[in-house]
Amino acid sequence: MRKAGMLMVTALAASLLAGCGYKASDKKEEVTITVFAAKSLNQVMEELIAEFQKTHENVNVQGSYDSSGTLMVQIEEGADCDVFFSAAVKQMNQLDETDGLVVEGTRHNVVNNQVCVVTYKESNTKVTGLKDIKNAGSIALADGSVPVGKYTRQAMVNAGMLEKADDVSKISTTDISEALGGVEINECANVGVVTSAVAEGSNEVGTVYYSDTYGLEDRLEILEKIPYDLTGDVIYPVAQIQNSEADEAEATTAKEFVDFLITDDAKEIFQKYYFDTDVED
Repeated sequence: MRKAGMLMVTALAASLLAGCGYKASDKKEEVTITVFAAKSLNQVMEELIAEFQKTHENVNVQGSYDSSGTLMVQIEEGADCDVFFSAAVKQMNQLDETDGLVVEGTRHNVVNNQVCVVTYKESNTKVTGLKDIKNAGSIALADGSVPVGKYTRQAMVNAGMLEKADDVSKISTTDISEALGGVEINECANVGVVTSAVAEGSNEVGTVYYSDTYGLEDRLEILEKIPYDLTGDVIYPVAQIQNSEADEAEATTAKEFVDFLITDDAKEIFQKYYFDTDVED
């Protein structure tokens, strides 16, 4: 009888807890969420995740990094993703307005970045910036589906280096090479590949984000920070993603992580990695 009574008490307690609601941090077992983030966020996100987990001891945040376009397609195809942090609004708009995969009320503009023309230290390049980038022996350039590649193409169009296009992301690497006099271009899958190609000296110059130069100051030289009147703002939006596989604790944790990214503590970390946090949400 005593054993049966204990079982009844346990069942009643579980029922009461289920009915009262809870925070993800109240759950004893580990809660895992997956964050898809633009490759240019790799370094700062690892510090942000570590900071978040200090106050969420039972939470495991898994970061997955690639170009925003690649991550967007993976989400559309049903990848297990709880939070998406894009390097451009285009991919977020697709998931939000077209696909309906963004959780309502969780989307925020978090930071602004800036596209830079870079070279490796002591390259002795003749290039001074975007307008004479054709003078390089070779260029590392992200393809048009990658935000930094699209921003670079937009800057070249606005600078009169490329012909106008309805969708600049469709301008091919071959078209750019021809417009620049046949210069060799290494088409890269994401901005991390561009950064590595230049830092290692495989290509003379490339276009990356200002934040990508963090920690590589002894290997990369910034030739020009391309002005916003050529690229437009480089806004990074974040949002919680509809994940049918997530339970209540995981969904709650995902929302908590998104909220953390717009706090003053998070802004201080972003600024350390050369991101501009003065953006309109």
